[in-house]
Amino acid sequence: MSDRPSWLPLPSAPVRRRAEALAPLQRERTAPSLATDGARARMIDALRRAGVRDLHVLEAMAQIPRHRFVDAALASRGYEDVALPIGHGQTISKPSTVARMIELAAEPLAPARRAAARVLEVGTGCGYQAAVLARVFGEAVSVERLRGLHEQARANLRAMRLPNLRLVFGDGNLGVPQAAPFDAIVVAAAGDSIPDALLEQMRIGARLVAPVGSVRQSLHLVERIERDRWQLTILDAVRFVPLRTGTV
Repeated sequence: MSDRPSWLPLPSAPVRRRAEALAPLQRERTAPSLATDGARARMIDALRRAGVRDLHVLEAMAQIPRHRFVDAALASRGYEDVALPIGHGQTISKPSTVARMIELAAEPLAPARRAAARVLEVGTGCGYQAAVLARVFGEAVSVERLRGLHEQARANLRAMRLPNLRLVFGDGNLGVPQAAPFDAIVVAAAGDSIPDALLEQMRIGARLVAPVGSVRQSLHLVERIERDRWQLTILDAVRFVPLRTGTV
């Protein structure tokens, strides 16, 4: 007996055959979806246990499917707290690192202010952190120096339709002056120092979070106190790919 409502016509035989043929594919798609949803929920629980308290950051990371930003062969590891290769000699940062950096950058901004705040990301990579930033801030601008990764991020993000996210191909050391000033800046690669251009593009009261160092790296938190005054706090030891100049 069919469970379809009596007022809907039954599909023709060809349509039924096509539906029957597609059913296994739909089941295959549903099962991984349920598995990744569970893995993502466990990732969020782990972030809470690790000390992430910002509900907006946790909610954003719960919404973004990290497994879709890595190679299909690594998708099963998409929610592990590890950095994974994304090609071009680059990596996607650990979820705990992404959460910590965004939480630090957004902390001074009240929820109402975040909706109007503009954030700059230096180092788009595969686009995952850019997507999270676009969920936390009112506007996100992300710059990438490697053309291949810039295009890869565009492809990864296209289906998400994030109208408040702008991707820029360019040298991240120079920032994006045409979009400045920024209320927050997150740098996803480690330089020997923080580029002056990025410091100048911070709005007064803004925060910049960046790894600094070569052999030994640490997370630096910079706050712009006044027009010509910045305050530096050195935080955790970290490990990032190097921040390079120019475009490729």
